Amino acid sequence: MIQEQQPGINMDITLSLAPLIALIAGVLILVAPKLLNYIVAGYLIVFGLIGLFGANNLGF
Repeated sequence: MIQEQQPGINMDITLSLAPLIALIAGVLILVAPKLLNYIVAGYLIVFGLIGLFGANNLGF
């Protein structure tokens, strides 16, 4: 009798960069509201660079 293999469930976990940075920025703003300008500026710079060069070229 030949046993048939049941198809396994493959789960891929991917980590997106945008939600991770947004989460870190939100926590930093809650902890130190005076850093808001710097956090927003850094966020915009990072996503501007990702938009120009693409996330694949940055090694993420």
